[in-house]
Amino acid sequence: MPKFNVLVFPAGEINSVELHTALSSNVNINLFGASSIDRHGPFVFKNYISGLPMITDGGFVEALNKIVDENTIDLIIPTHDTVALYFAEHNQEISTKVLTPDHETAKICRSKKETYAHFKDCSFLPRLYMAEEQLDFPIFIKPDKSEGSKGTKFIRSKAELLEVDRLEDYVISEYLPGEELTVDCITDHKGDLKGIFPRTRQRTYCGVSVAGKALPATSDIMEIASVINTRLKFLGMWFFQLKKDKQGEYKLMEVATRVPCGMCLTRARGVNLPLLSVYAAMGLDIEVFSNNYAIQMDRTLTNRYFTDLNYEHVYLDFDDTLINEDIVNLDVIRFLYQCMNKGKKVYLLTKHELDIQESLQHFHIDPTLFHEILQIPVDDEKYKYIQPNGAIFIDNAYRERQAVMIKCGIPVFDIDTIEVLLDWRK
Repeated sequence: MPKFNVLVFPAGEINSVELHTALSSNVNINLFGASSIDRHGPFVFKNYISGLPMITDGGFVEALNKIVDENTIDLIIPTHDTVALYFAEHNQEISTKVLTPDHETAKICRSKKETYAHFKDCSFLPRLYMAEEQLDFPIFIKPDKSEGSKGTKFIRSKAELLEVDRLEDYVISEYLPGEELTVDCITDHKGDLKGIFPRTRQRTYCGVSVAGKALPATSDIMEIASVINTRLKFLGMWFFQLKKDKQGEYKLMEVATRVPCGMCLTRARGVNLPLLSVYAAMGLDIEVFSNNYAIQMDRTLTNRYFTDLNYEHVYLDFDDTLINEDIVNLDVIRFLYQCMNKGKKVYLLTKHELDIQESLQHFHIDPTLFHEILQIPVDDEKYKYIQPNGAIFIDNAYRERQAVMIKCGIPVFDIDTIEVLLDWRK
């Protein structure tokens, strides 16, 4: 199989990080990220391009095509609904393939009003209201064009409704009190629906699902997915959201063509929808299967760092650092291999009281990971063995770090700050 050059745009949001995780390690993908505004993208994309104009600027397509040509991009994956619609509208002007549905589908999916109008004859639509109608409170309102649960409001009375600015920009619907699902789907290049993967939205943060569990696709969910796929023209991954009404029936909330942030839960089942979408966009046949196990996801913020550190030598402690609570510290061992990949020299500097070679063998740590192993007496001082030029020091012991910083004047790190040294870009 050929290697495809794939560009993610914009590449600084949560769902772009999911795309990076799904695609960056695959041997058939050479991944790029680009953005108009730098956010998290530079911290995760090794091949990152900044400074694109906004899509509302006149020179956007020209600048994008320049990136496409310079990097031989085979496919662009948009990560925002408005960007997906823009690409669908300007598909003929862009000098490579874009993972978007046709223009009409993108337009319908960008607007909840158009989505509901398109499926108005379907039983899975919630009851919709006009503002001047006699309303059955409580009701639920959401912006016509928004993502996730941004801007949504639970309205208990007419007085609360009158406080809403620009009510004409909202969709007014019955309140759906039941379980809420996101259903991840994938459609191949022939228009066939190849996979349906429901997951709960148990907890959200700023409109993003941060907790949920995978569910089987029931017959009613599969029927809704089939109707949506038949009436619209998708390519690759897409999703829709459902919520149960008072009678326990699923009602449609929205349909979207971008990668959702919580699609990691489907990938955790063994279904890499972004990768399958690349293959579908490139005209390849795809087959979809998943692991049959129960799985639940919960996530929170993850730290990534840039520093101005410039080092070529690492002095590393053994006891309670490389080995912590009698097991290998996985963050430290990852950093060791990162140093090996980048050609940095690591010196194991230890006061270990046993035979260090035997201890390394006991923990299955290859001694060739180290440029030199320095086993010194317990009553000696580590700073005496450090050549400070271009060096850093890692040790769990406060006194050792303090002495090295004072005597050698180099950066020192405890094991809780190993994360500062890790480079996650790929």
